[in-house]
Amino acid sequence: MQHKMKQLAGAALVAAMSVAGTAHAQQAEDVKVGFAGPMTGEQAHYGKDFQNGITLAVEEMNATKPVIGGKPVHFVLDSADDQADPRTGTTVAQKLVDDGIKGMLGHFNSGTTIPASRIYANAGIPEIAMATAPEYTQQGFKTTFRMMTSDTQQGSVAGTFAVKNLGMKKIAIVDDRTAYGQGLADQFEKAAKASGATIVDREFTNDKAVDFKSILTKLKSVNPDLIYYGGADSQAAPMVKQMKTLGVKAPLMGGEMVHTPTFLKLAGDAANGTVASLAGLPLEQMPGGADYVAKYKKRFNEDVETYSPYAYDGAMAMFDAMKKANSTDPAKYLPMLAKTDMPAVTTTHLEYDGKGDLKNGGITLYKVVDGKWTTLQSVGGK
Repeated sequence: MQHKMKQLAGAALVAAMSVAGTAHAQQAEDVKVGFAGPMTGEQAHYGKDFQNGITLAVEEMNATKPVIGGKPVHFVLDSADDQADPRTGTTVAQKLVDDGIKGMLGHFNSGTTIPASRIYANAGIPEIAMATAPEYTQQGFKTTFRMMTSDTQQGSVAGTFAVKNLGMKKIAIVDDRTAYGQGLADQFEKAAKASGATIVDREFTNDKAVDFKSILTKLKSVNPDLIYYGGADSQAAPMVKQMKTLGVKAPLMGGEMVHTPTFLKLAGDAANGTVASLAGLPLEQMPGGADYVAKYKKRFNEDVETYSPYAYDGAMAMFDAMKKANSTDPAKYLPMLAKTDMPAVTTTHLEYDGKGDLKNGGITLYKVVDGKWTTLQSVGGK
């Protein structure tokens, strides 16, 4: 009888192992995650930097052979080029929703993110975007989350810093009339005025312009201590070169879209003296910065630019929420995403507030010295 029971137990064990083996060998189910950003045109370098961070996160997560809801899963990035254009952004958003994505990592520009966010919200799909305009998370959608600190904080820190630390009293402001550029300039203006500066002129251009001579000639006549620009490096670089040509003595200051290697390359020697603010800590001070730099270099054979560490953290927060919820169903993992509290590359605690804004976002100010971005000061963050 004992021999018979041993035989049965042995057979049961073999059967159990066989079932486990079958489950393990089971084909992993593809789980689509959306990505959109400017992949062509003058802003393509931002999009590539953004996408690389997400690609790294997807590949790392897949390498862990994740099992969610009792099934092996394989994350697939469904990528789209929104051309930094609001209309294309909404078309792309609808296509990604129709493709059956389970989460959205993007968009990049505030101007494309804000109209697209309604489409993801209507479909109940969580969206973690690089957009920094305050309006993005103020729409009342439960699905909106950020990868970076909003412009409310960045513009406010930069405006105060320009007056109190750099001693700028007479400031001229130019913006590119995008949701990002105008929003950042508005916040900067508010803080600069509150700190005691006088705004001697406020002008606007667009995100395709390259000739700023008429604006700059007008600004030169009011002799500002500083010219603040809300917009991208593809405008800031020719602008700073033309400032030097026209003999404008004031330095240029901008946001994180100016703080790029591309700006240095395009502006050449004229870049020296430019100041820019950037959400978060300098790369070398980020909790996971050194490891991230090594991984990134090994995978892409190039240096980290600006956005990829934030993109990587955003993607990892989405995967972490799916694992905690034990489901890739947006409705099931969304509450877990809202409760995110995890160590990340860019911060010791990645957490969101009730609107989906980052709780621990700091700001760092940089200046171009001898053709390189050098750190001036970090404010807040941890």
